[in-house]
Amino acid sequence: MALGDAILACLTESPMTGYELAKTFDASIGFFWKADHQQIYRELNKLRDRGHVQSREVVQTGKPNKLVYTLTPEGAAALRHWAARPSRPASIKDDLLVRMFALGSVDIEPLRADVMARLEHHRDRLARYEHILNKRFPNGTAPAADLGKLLNLRLGVRHERAVVEWCEEALGILPGGVRGNVTPIEDGRRGTKG
Repeated sequence: MALGDAILACLTESPMTGYELAKTFDASIGFFWKADHQQIYRELNKLRDRGHVQSREVVQTGKPNKLVYTLTPEGAAALRHWAARPSRPASIKDDLLVRMFALGSVDIEPLRADVMARLEHHRDRLARYEHILNKRFPNGTAPAADLGKLLNLRLGVRHERAVVEWCEEALGILPGGVRGNVTPIEDGRRGTKG
């Protein structure tokens, strides 16, 4: 998937300024497709050059004028074409997991601190997803146009919950303040060698 496809998907909601698109990324699509504000503005120019979006200038009093971007019929067709192609499963690149792989050769305390920071990050994201889910879909149902958003939020909640549980499990298994080799869990017990 390219950033342009994500922007076209956002513009199916409504016409938006570049700033509004960036905020939408921060609060929704950004959970699963990262882009900074400058990348979004650069991509909007490319989409406009391809005829996938059009912009109109809105004159404002007391502040700079703004450009509002709208999906064109060509952009809607490009989005449909992109969405009809098979997706590819995401690949994971996570340096924490590589450190875990080399657990017997790294210092435990920095690793524990990293896992604790990761735990807090994912607890925060879980709380955000649950808040959005309860606010936007209080009955757990959605109109047909929003089913994808509901399903994405449910997946986000499940993912964050699973990572939180994994971090809690890792912190329970990793030796506290001791550098050593971790033995596998047997019958709920943990141990260290060395």
